[in-house]
Amino acid sequence: MKIPAKLAKKARQILVVLMDVDGTLTDGSVTLASQSDGSALEIKTFDAHDGQGLTLAVTAGLRTGVITGRGSAALRRRCKELDVEFVYEKQGHKVAAYEDILRKTGAKESEVAYLGDDLPDLTIMRRVGLSAAVANATAEVRRAVDYRTKAPGGKGAARELVELILRSKGIWEEMIDKARA
Repeated sequence: MKIPAKLAKKARQILVVLMDVDGTLTDGSVTLASQSDGSALEIKTFDAHDGQGLTLAVTAGLRTGVITGRGSAALRRRCKELDVEFVYEKQGHKVAAYEDILRKTGAKESEVAYLGDDLPDLTIMRRVGLSAAVANATAEVRRAVDYRTKAPGGKGAARELVELILRSKGIWEEMIDKARA
């Protein structure tokens, strides 16, 4: 992975990795299965490579979080499995959650990376030190970011961002030996 010097400089500063969920950690599909009692069961699919990336981020000492407009028991479970520290759901406007994370971590905006895919993510993306868009993000988001992943949302984009950060910090090789299932 060849990382341009300007991008590597931004990535080396990152201490907190945040992201959207639908369209970023998932492929953006919202699958609803009808139940016999008239309710609907929501199904989300998460990529194992993204999970490994988030686990490596935590192992490397990065703090991780998600800010999403929807609420989901599946998301809460997945975040618990991956030791994702900050989970903000039902955030129609994501800035308040972002600012709360800044307060809790004491991080400067230049020390935060954010991965997103759609218009509600732009407000945060314009503020962070390293903004990233999944390959299939909206045109407005792709134009506004520092880095565009090769992978689409839900198919390894989060892993790609974490790897970029860890390689830029010069610790990718040592993290390989610390990978856990």
